[in-house]
Amino acid sequence: MTTLYLPHDEIDDRNPLDKVENIISDNDWSYERQGNNELTVGVEGNWCQYHMWFSWRPDIRAIHFSCAYDVKISEKKYASIYELLARMNEQLFVGHFDTWREEGLILFRHALLLNENCDVSDAQLQGLVDIGMGVLEKFYPAIQFCVWGGKTPEEAIDAAMFETMGEA
Repeated sequence: MTTLYLPHDEIDDRNPLDKVENIISDNDWSYERQGNNELTVGVEGNWCQYHMWFSWRPDIRAIHFSCAYDVKISEKKYASIYELLARMNEQLFVGHFDTWREEGLILFRHALLLNENCDVSDAQLQGLVDIGMGVLEKFYPAIQFCVWGGKTPEEAIDAAMFETMGEA
C-alpha cells in the first residue's frame, strides 16, 4: 500500500505557493503571505471585491483554494442561502460553494491534489483561479436576488442562469 504522506524534508522545496505568487504578481494583485503555507489575495471583480485564500498542505500534497464574496450574510438569511448554494452546486463540475458562518461569508472552494513530486503547472494554478473567479461572477446576481432582492432561491438561480442572446 502506498501512502499519501511525504516526510517534511522531502517537501520543503516543493511549495506550489511560490508559483501562485508569480501568477498574482503577473496580475498586479495585492497579496499577503502569512507564512510558508498560506497566502491571501484581494481581487477586484466585476461585481465586488473577492478575497482569495490559498493553503498548501504538504502532508497530503494538496493546494486548497477558496474565494469569498465581499458580502456579509445575516443569520436570518441562512436557510434560503443554503438552499441557493445547493442549487448553485448542482451547476458545478469541480469545486463547491460553502459558507464560513462565523464570518457570514459565502465562498467557492476547491482543492488540487498533487502527485508524489508535488508537480503543478502555472496553467493549472491559473485555471484554479479562473474557475473560482468565473463561478463567483456567474452566481453573484443569484446571491443578490436572494439576499437583498427578496427572491426565493429557485427564482434567484433561474434569474442568474438566464442567458441573453446577442447585444442590445
